[in-house]
Amino acid sequence: MIVKVLVENTSISDNLGFEHGLCLYIETKEHKLLFDMGKSDLFIKNAEKMNVDLSIVDLAVVSHGHYDHGGGLKCFLEKNTKAPIYIHEKAFENHYSKRPNGIASIGLDTSLKDNKRIIFVGDYLKIDDKLELFSNISSKELISLSNKSLFMNDGEDLTEDTFSHEQNLIISEGGKTLLLAGCAHNGIINITNKFYDLKGKYPDYVIGGFHLFNPSTNKTEEPDLIKSIAERLKKNNTMYYTCHCTGIEAFELLFEVLDDKIKYLSTGSIVEL
Repeated sequence: MIVKVLVENTSISDNLGFEHGLCLYIETKEHKLLFDMGKSDLFIKNAEKMNVDLSIVDLAVVSHGHYDHGGGLKCFLEKNTKAPIYIHEKAFENHYSKRPNGIASIGLDTSLKDNKRIIFVGDYLKIDDKLELFSNISSKELISLSNKSLFMNDGEDLTEDTFSHEQNLIISEGGKTLLLAGCAHNGIINITNKFYDLKGKYPDYVIGGFHLFNPSTNKTEEPDLIKSIAERLKKNNTMYYTCHCTGIEAFELLFEVLDDKIKYLSTGSIVEL
């Protein structure tokens, strides 16, 4: 299995652009898939430079209803004419972020929700023997406080986002399992525990953002919270690759605890699992 980072907040090369967003290309023995699409068409430009042919991607997943993960959806639909796109049934609802200058909409382009290639997903979907999607995270341990700046509609009012629109992807291959979490708004501990409930073991690999940095305030979560998360993650026999909303400062704190069990991924990074 090969994972290529097409978009992330940082880059390993001056030749590859970066933005606040995430897009991963994953190639398995049976699939060529895209996990998230960044916030613009940058993933397409970087894919060309990284020799990734997006036209032959056979399926795509959007992890949740925020523009930095699904902003490139229209561009993907134009670039690729065949791949189904799996999106949670609540992802096209309105989502907002509290910024210093007010409330900003951060949702997906709702004009795309009726596209026939979009497959809406509930709490769980087994796509095939190798791919599964799950959401419905009920436990609330060690949650990022920056979630409190993210909102959704409750009738005509705004309320704190519950992130019920956030889904996670499991890829199984060669006796190993990879868990992909876009932002882990529901808490990476709670997500990995849900994985355990589904599979009876923890994943061999985890890739994704851990949402430990708030871009609206430019602040990292408190060190005690980050280190508590790291201590819990360390108990599992899992290799972690993090990126995007984790933030560099938080990654360094995670690394102090997890050491060689965690690595940071940037635009242009390639991982063979």
